[in-house]
Amino acid sequence: MKDSAAVLCRDVVKRFYHYEHRTTSLREFFIRSVLGRPIHVRRASFTLQDFELRVERGDAVALIGDNGSGKSTALRLIAGIYAPTAGVIETRGRLAAVIELGVGFNPELTGAENVALYAAVMGLTRREIAQRSPEIVAFADLGDFIHEPVKYYSSGMQARLAFSVALCVRPDVLLLDEVLAVGDQGFRARCVERLQDFRRGGGTLIVVSHDVDTVRQLCERAVWLDRGRVRLAGPLDAVAHAYAGTVGSTTA
Repeated sequence: MKDSAAVLCRDVVKRFYHYEHRTTSLREFFIRSVLGRPIHVRRASFTLQDFELRVERGDAVALIGDNGSGKSTALRLIAGIYAPTAGVIETRGRLAAVIELGVGFNPELTGAENVALYAAVMGLTRREIAQRSPEIVAFADLGDFIHEPVKYYSSGMQARLAFSVALCVRPDVLLLDEVLAVGDQGFRARCVERLQDFRRGGGTLIVVSHDVDTVRQLCERAVWLDRGRVRLAGPLDAVAHAYAGTVGSTTA
């Protein structure tokens, strides 16, 4: 990566394609071909257009905007879950993402087994996994459920485990999508405290959240997405205030 930024997005476009009149059988295909009717019609919808984002190492940025504005899509693009239709996305260092509950977990494996699997995928050695597993289990605070299959976990329990694993593998860049909205108040407070420690240690954070009060404890900058485009970027309070003025509320 030539640029020194932890995350860099340039002229990023993401389109999703929707098909109409798609043939579902050989018979329908033959009839449409004979009658000259379209076999399928592909329509494109833009989720992101000309998306620009630069996050320096150690920075924390919040993505705000209405539902459907492209925030989660942007996070998935940075995480490598989606490929951009156009543009360039570059990341530097080990990246961990807590974007959708249950993603990356095998529901048939226990919580402890999923911890080991996720850590191995992130490049940790067996020794490192053995050293960090107790810390992960302690922070998740799942009790004996850590030895039960993840398919029996509630959404809050999955959030606890996902967040614990993501932070304890010690990433350079952490992506969070509304994970702090799940779980009890005590766990959310511990998450914020751990994220603040992560920031003090030089970690880079990009977070999507509708809870501005929580975001203020973590981020200095914000990017407001509106129908797939960056409408405003800058200091968090200024961007959040401008966004709130358009929706008549104090949430982002």
